[in-house]
Amino acid sequence: MAVMSPDAVPLLVLLLFLSLFGTSQSCLQDPASAFRFTGAVCRLTHPAAAVLNEKTTKVIEAAFQHARYPSMKGEKILLFIGKVTYGLDNLEIHNLSIGRSEFELRPGEGIAMEISNVSAVFRGTLHYGYDSWLVDVAHSIDFEIDSQIDLGINPKLYCGKGKVAADTSDCYLNFHKLRLLLQGDREPNWLKKLFTDFITLTVKLVIRGQICNEINKVANILADFIQDTAEQFLTDGDISVNIGVTAPPVITANYVESYHKALTIYKNVTAVISDSVFHPSQLAEHRMLYFWISDQLLRPMVIAAHHDGRFQLSISRAELIELFQTNLTNAMPDFISQCLFESGSPELRVWSSSVPHLNTSTLGTSVRAQVSGQLHCGPPHTLTLFFQMEVTVVVTASYADKKLFLQGNTSEVSILQAELPSDNNQQLDEAQLEFIREAVERIGVPKVLSVLEPELTRLLDNQGVNLFDIFNPEVLPQDGFVVVQMDFGFPHHLLVEFLRKTLE
Repeated sequence: MAVMSPDAVPLLVLLLFLSLFGTSQSCLQDPASAFRFTGAVCRLTHPAAAVLNEKTTKVIEAAFQHARYPSMKGEKILLFIGKVTYGLDNLEIHNLSIGRSEFELRPGEGIAMEISNVSAVFRGTLHYGYDSWLVDVAHSIDFEIDSQIDLGINPKLYCGKGKVAADTSDCYLNFHKLRLLLQGDREPNWLKKLFTDFITLTVKLVIRGQICNEINKVANILADFIQDTAEQFLTDGDISVNIGVTAPPVITANYVESYHKALTIYKNVTAVISDSVFHPSQLAEHRMLYFWISDQLLRPMVIAAHHDGRFQLSISRAELIELFQTNLTNAMPDFISQCLFESGSPELRVWSSSVPHLNTSTLGTSVRAQVSGQLHCGPPHTLTLFFQMEVTVVVTASYADKKLFLQGNTSEVSILQAELPSDNNQQLDEAQLEFIREAVERIGVPKVLSVLEPELTRLLDNQGVNLFDIFNPEVLPQDGFVVVQMDFGFPHHLLVEFLRKTLE
């Protein structure tokens, strides 16, 4: 498993990055108190929010178009006319266009958004009549409503049911134009103008209520969509991660930051984090997106991968022979040479034989593991060599051209056991041991890293990371944690998929 580590408004897109959901039963209201329980942090800066804001209009359009406008009925007593009744049915939206969207991060409060110059034509059927002592009239005619609206939303981010949630109840519409036109008349007679005057208020209330309700609905749909996406991204086989939040998000004038438990789960057993070293000063503000990842997330993931049998590798004849073309300073022992070049189907099997230990510093992530190996020669596939050793490698990572790259520096290789089972478990002499040690350092470790690179890239691709436009990502190891920082382009495919699901 690998973990690197639309938007009724930009806020909802923020949730795409902040709401990497898991389940959680509690949330501390003071972020500082929650830091020690935090395994991962996401910081989205103001420039990133500006990029996300560019996608606002697409989802506002979806909210307007997907809203269902109920039939409206009313009556009014007018002097000289008597009782006038009316009803508006089959209200639909046409010719929708969205102007511009602006936002502001308000420290300690929330996100203020203004979507201006929303113009649309609402069409439907008007039933009206009036009953007086002179005449009784009833009509049914088509109508349209020209409108121009500014939409404002002041969502609040909070900790709800263990995840980042949004309260979009502070929603308002300002109508700059709302004109009712009956049967296409641009200059209605006095009676139609009368309807225009007192129906307009009712229409305003209905449109305002339905649009704000639809935005809230879209937010809830988006929450479910993000949850499904995040759960898929953070799950591989029996290994998953609970990214329930530990505290409410923090909003400053420059960024929005969320704090997550990041607890590894393996076969229903959940890891615990209680002494995290996170502090906000560990993250900068000059890049668009930051992830802070604790060793206390990485260690349980490595342990789970070990118990799940992920660290195993078999290398067969052709590839094995090619690997040993590497020039080594020590002479190849005869039993290895005979196995490679004289037996029919040599095979090398290696695996982690103890739980790897992981520790990150400014030099990189140090992984210390006990490794066992078997060299089989054949036919009849005889176990020729068995060895067990402890290897320490300092690994650094980078990501470019949608591929993950690993660089390793072997700091220690010590042989714990090496024997020849096919020769009465004879122990190897010092020259043979030195060859094994050098082969592991110069051939074995680079081979393992070269296998991990495409496998981890494949896992990331399976979760859709390759569909993101990621610019100049950097993986910065620090003492006890890793910082991943990057710029990005909005993942348009996620917006398209969300809108498709929303409009189904």
